Amino acid sequence: MKYSLGIDAGGTYTDAVLLRDTDEEIIDSSKALTSYPDPLEGIRNAINGLDQSYLDKVKVVSVSTTLSTNSILEGTGFPVALILIGKYEITKELPTKHHIQVAGGHDHNGIETEAVDLRSIEEFALKVKDRVSAFAISSYFSIRNHDHELEAKKIIGELTGLPVVCGHELSQDLGAYERAVTAFLNAQLIPVTERFMGTVKSEIKSRGMDAKVFMLKCDGSVVGIQEALRKPIESIFSGPAGSLVGASFLAEKGTCAVIDVGGTSTDVSVIYNGVPEMSDAGAVVGGWQTRVKAIRMETSAMGGDSHIWVKAKKISIGPRRVIPLCRAAVLYPDFLKHLKVNPIPSKRILGINHQPTKFYVRTDYEAIEISDGEKEILDSVKKEPTSITEIFNRIKKYPSSELIDRLIQKRLIQAIGFTPTDALHVLGDYTERNVEAANTGADMLASLADMDRYEFANHVKREFTKNMASNLVSFFLEGIPKNEVRRIFDIDSPAKFKVDVPIVLIGGPVAPFAEDLRKILDAEIILPTFSNVGNAAGALAAKGIRRAEILIRPASMAAPDWEFLVFSERGKDSFYQYEEALEYAINLGETMIIDYMKDAGLGSEHIQIDVKKEEIIPEGWVKPMETKLVVLGVGTKNEAI
Repeated sequence: MKYSLGIDAGGTYTDAVLLRDTDEEIIDSSKALTSYPDPLEGIRNAINGLDQSYLDKVKVVSVSTTLSTNSILEGTGFPVALILIGKYEITKELPTKHHIQVAGGHDHNGIETEAVDLRSIEEFALKVKDRVSAFAISSYFSIRNHDHELEAKKIIGELTGLPVVCGHELSQDLGAYERAVTAFLNAQLIPVTERFMGTVKSEIKSRGMDAKVFMLKCDGSVVGIQEALRKPIESIFSGPAGSLVGASFLAEKGTCAVIDVGGTSTDVSVIYNGVPEMSDAGAVVGGWQTRVKAIRMETSAMGGDSHIWVKAKKISIGPRRVIPLCRAAVLYPDFLKHLKVNPIPSKRILGINHQPTKFYVRTDYEAIEISDGEKEILDSVKKEPTSITEIFNRIKKYPSSELIDRLIQKRLIQAIGFTPTDALHVLGDYTERNVEAANTGADMLASLADMDRYEFANHVKREFTKNMASNLVSFFLEGIPKNEVRRIFDIDSPAKFKVDVPIVLIGGPVAPFAEDLRKILDAEIILPTFSNVGNAAGALAAKGIRRAEILIRPASMAAPDWEFLVFSERGKDSFYQYEEALEYAINLGETMIIDYMKDAGLGSEHIQIDVKKEEIIPEGWVKPMETKLVVLGVGTKNEAI
């Protein structure tokens, strides 16, 4: 009997799932707190929570992680040098101080516009090689001709021995600046991913598992470890992708919409016939627009750990994440006692950071470049939960809300507060942590809103459910302002939105919202078994998916029937007959998919290949002015075993 192990190292929890391969039945699951900054301890703890007797029979391990996303968001990636070749008009900020722009580049037909300045590239590489861990290269119109990028890559590799990433290796989409950013971020993540995957492989081997290792990508597919190490940028946002694929697998629905409620956010996405819907634009991470293909999703800053606060009787949800009161009472033994006696701040200072349920704890991050005001507050916050009153007594004034914000953003302090998870504890819907702490917090905040604790908790739950529903409807009603859609759910009316695809709920404490969601949406709402470990299930259920995009265009618009150019990630080819160019392009796409599946360790048998063709034929033209082919291949991990 063979088994597969799925692991998802998420923002709050690390989940592990064991799957029996013969009937694809989940036989065990486990959750552990994610460890920072190294997620390995959390992964170990999650695996430790599984039945150990199955591990030596595991033949496939598939991993999903927030490591790449967090490295970019937190600015903790390795230093990288960026080389731009050609006449870039850079009007935006570049992501590194180590950069150079040199002569070179091609036009839209892949014809060289200027020879590449290899001497300047050599001098730059030697100058910065001891200050960086990798190089990124992006040449103007490299999607039409890769030669200049490849020449530069060869020279830099020989001179420095460091990893070198080219823009054309990651995207065939227009957008020179975005390709440069994508190449930079990918180069930055290579050392991070090498270290992570190396430790994962060692951990798996130490437990007696002789297994193939795969990593989940942000398009909902998986790749073998070598491809993952070559293109780590493609693992950003693999968490939402995992929840989408996992929801489809757990609910046994090839087509469905998914609402994934996490600790920090709620994600909405959709899958059709087992293939996730893709975004037309590349993924945006840390404010950087990339050319990475990702699933289309909508994210809202509303999760189970979102901060609930009250001012002027108005109850607000988020946008920040805090440690729930019910969990803080478990983490800190004296917290409940301090919470019960914490005074309610005066109306004058009441606000998002000044609440009777708000406490702060100091983290282990080192304080670098902080102001005197920030240092004064930081010094007054201890490793144990510290209230605003305690800070006041130590610095003899109420701390500025703005300075507290800065300390939270710099990760020097972490906040504790009332959350939707606490509201569920009050209502008895979810009682995994300390109920008394949740009740105490609800009493405090309810008094500020002229409610009792149950009215307050029910209000929070209803608002959370309405937000979930409006996020889903907004996802399908593109172009309609989100706030307008949200207002509709506050109207007391017998009318309902009808959603024709099943809606699958995924996430830790998502179960209590299912019935309320059914009351306000006309749809099939599914809460599958193991919904609380949906991302880890998605890491297992994900297929090998490869999209190859190929473009056919006339070499000259003046003589559109004379010669045809075929552009792909493998370069440029020329044909005198359109039919010959088209046949070559289709065969090339299929070959690229089969080669990819083999390189990724996915096997080449039973791969489903689909070819989509889009043509632009102006009036009077005999042959197309442009033909775009998208060749899609789908395989599965177990075919490799």
